Amino acid sequence: MVILLRTLRLESTLRMSVCRLAVNLLPLKLLAVSLIAVLALAACNRSTTPEATPSPLPVPATSEVATAIQPTATPTKAPTATPAPSPSPTFDLMTFLATNAAPEGVSPFTGLPVADATVLDRMPAAVKISNSPLARPQSGLSEADVVIEHLAEGGITRFTAIYHSQDAERIGSVRSARLIDLEIPVLFDAFLVYSGASGDVERMIENSDFAPFTLSDERKDPGFYRLDVPGHAYEHTLFTDSEILTRVAEQENWTGPPRSMGWAWSDSPPDDAQPAVAIEIPYSSEYSDVQYDYDSEAGVYRRSILGEPHIDDLTGEQLATPNVVVLYVNHVPTLIVEDLLGSKSVQIQLWEQGRMQLFRDGTVQEGTWTRPRREDPLVFLDEDANALELKPGPVWIEIVPLDMEVTVGE
Repeated sequence: MVILLRTLRLESTLRMSVCRLAVNLLPLKLLAVSLIAVLALAACNRSTTPEATPSPLPVPATSEVATAIQPTATPTKAPTATPAPSPSPTFDLMTFLATNAAPEGVSPFTGLPVADATVLDRMPAAVKISNSPLARPQSGLSEADVVIEHLAEGGITRFTAIYHSQDAERIGSVRSARLIDLEIPVLFDAFLVYSGASGDVERMIENSDFAPFTLSDERKDPGFYRLDVPGHAYEHTLFTDSEILTRVAEQENWTGPPRSMGWAWSDSPPDDAQPAVAIEIPYSSEYSDVQYDYDSEAGVYRRSILGEPHIDDLTGEQLATPNVVVLYVNHVPTLIVEDLLGSKSVQIQLWEQGRMQLFRDGTVQEGTWTRPRREDPLVFLDEDANALELKPGPVWIEIVPLDMEVTVGE
């Protein structure tokens, strides 16, 4: 940088000297000298400052750094209308995790017992799944233990689905990773399954603490296959399945159960929970607006997108879940370019703590999500720093910006 600045200063000095020489020679009646003067004056009019083109720079993947490279002076901490309560000063995470550890034979991600306890010894798989309108209906989301939905860019959302206690015969379409996928595999002790990433994000994944536990189609890793899906472009034809992922994980010696998540479970909500039979999440009216409507007979929230039932292609049925968790998280724009249109990546700062809402059984409870350190799991607390109790079953986590207005229907 110092050499570059010195070079620019020298170039500027030389140009100014030539300019002065040309001006002094103008009175002479020699054509050649006049021509030199004209050319020198033209050089004077050119800018000596190179165009300020921002270069994509690495965004920190650890919770020690809480800001991202930004194209504008956007505050790193935007205000939220409802401040999240802080856990009690006496709150001890390790004690909390031990107290709320899942019993033997029970999934730590669903709170449900499994028929074959050996499946819980598998390493979870975090699979990146497209939610582009051109990729719907997706396959296998109904068999995931946990589905995390987040904004990508351009108003389109993307999923990272956690597969552990259940098997899906087809999962996809598998798409590229985003910055938030530097956090999710660590949260769930999972290996990441994805189809490449933008250059900077890919480099950060390769340098991350979970780099040895990744499968990428862009690297020609095993675990993927293509299907000719009518009406789907080539980029939405990449799939995997639980059988393949289990086999590859065993070959790679990726074994061992996930740690305690600290998630607690109960069959019914507390008496003071507020009614909530509908949830509207305005990600994008063009691509990704989400609605959940409570089905009291089945005890689940049924998912719609852009006003239409969101279907799993495997079952032909509308996606549904007993738990919808909305996390309000700081979103920070970066200089990382994600596509040919120049869309910029967003850093979703899923660390420290923030406001959350738990929807279950037609009710809503306010709480705090917390993750003090990178190595800690994501836990859900009420105002007294006790565990918010989920309903046994899969969990859909909706990550929204701090200022997004989620509408709750009573």
